[in-house]
Amino acid sequence: MQYSAYYVEEKDGAFSASISKLELKKPEDGFVQIKVSHSSLNYKDALSASGNKGVTRNYPFVPGIDAAGTITDANSSQFNEGDEVIVTGYDMGMNTPGGFGEFINVPIGWVVKKPSNLSSLEAMSIGTAGLTAAASVLKINESSNQSELPVLVSGSTGGVGSISVMLLSKLGKEVSALTGKASSVDFLQSIGANNIIMRDEYLEAPAKAMERPLFSSAIDTVGGNVLSKMLPQISPHGVVACCGNVAGIEVSTTVFPFILRGITLAGIDSAESSLEFKIGLWNKLAGEWSLDLSSMVKIVTKENLQQEIDLILKGGQQGRVVLEHGE
Repeated sequence: MQYSAYYVEEKDGAFSASISKLELKKPEDGFVQIKVSHSSLNYKDALSASGNKGVTRNYPFVPGIDAAGTITDANSSQFNEGDEVIVTGYDMGMNTPGGFGEFINVPIGWVVKKPSNLSSLEAMSIGTAGLTAAASVLKINESSNQSELPVLVSGSTGGVGSISVMLLSKLGKEVSALTGKASSVDFLQSIGANNIIMRDEYLEAPAKAMERPLFSSAIDTVGGNVLSKMLPQISPHGVVACCGNVAGIEVSTTVFPFILRGITLAGIDSAESSLEFKIGLWNKLAGEWSLDLSSMVKIVTKENLQQEIDLILKGGQQGRVVLEHGE
């Protein structure tokens, strides 16, 4: 049996993608086979699709770090054929063929039963980006910070940033959204941002060792000079949840924000989190933290996925992009 996939190949150091037919293999012991109905586009997927060997070592390859669908070969006592499930992160879409194909074979330890009140489309509208946002918000909520200052969210139009804005707003936080896109002001206001800060203006003055507190906490999705700038601006006992590096991997700071204000710089990596932690986040996002993401989701097919990959690599993505497989 064959299945259709967005397939990235390498020839003489150049990478190209096509919609290809691949042979479906039976899952190994300890694996399940899933017919994928939906996936989603994340920055890591775009890197894999572009031949980034730091993400995917060997090609040809099928990207896609997120997948939702139905088990077709359980090969395990933990699942049954027909179970609706979700897989996010771990090695899927990096070196294990991922959700940009209509079928995947993955270890049972990566698989979460989909909450019954979430559709597969809704689950992939959340995806790894939403889990990362939820983990970041949870880290902030667990802090002892009682400040009424706003929470700063960088990269606020992207997948993690936009869902973070929506979650924080739902929980009653005042949100300051940091963006480099003047055209996205209306979008950010529509999803709950109270204040819009333009990135160039924010970075105009160099970062100082300490500044007066401007924000209670922050979610940083970009790293680099943005993270360096925000650390001295966080109020006592605040948390900066750090989960991205598109602006750079180096951070310039001093110990002062940490020893004089007791702030916490918390790394967030939902992709490699334990299955139990992911299940807890999914239950929150299907329950008390539920969001209507429909207005910020663009649904695409494999045939028009490439243009969305090009857009996210240029920093132009707004909201979420969900891949819907055909029958």
